[in-house]
Amino acid sequence: MSKAKRKEEYEERTRQAMAVLNEVSQDTTTPRNIRRAAKTAMDSLQTAGPSLGVRAANAISILDEISQDPNMPPYTRVKLWNAVSLLEAIKD
Repeated sequence: MSKAKRKEEYEERTRQAMAVLNEVSQDTTTPRNIRRAAKTAMDSLQTAGPSLGVRAANAISILDEISQDPNMPPYTRVKLWNAVSLLEAIKD
C-alpha cells in the first residue's frame, strides 16, 4: 500500500474514532470522569507535533486506563473499545 493511501486510511480511522469519542464526551448519562478521559483522548489525537501513530498510542493509553472503571455503563465501554480498535490499526 502506498504511503499516501495508508495516511488517508489512518486519517479516516482517526476521524471515526474522534466521532465516537465525541459521542461519549457529550453523553450526560456517562460519569464525568469518563467524559473527561474521552475529551483528553480527543485532545491527544489533535495535538500537533508527534506523528499520528504516537498520538493514537497516547489516546489508546488514556482509554485503556479509564475502561477499567466499574462505574462505566456497558454501552459506553463498547463505544470506547470501538474507538480503541480503530486506533490500534494506526502505525508509524
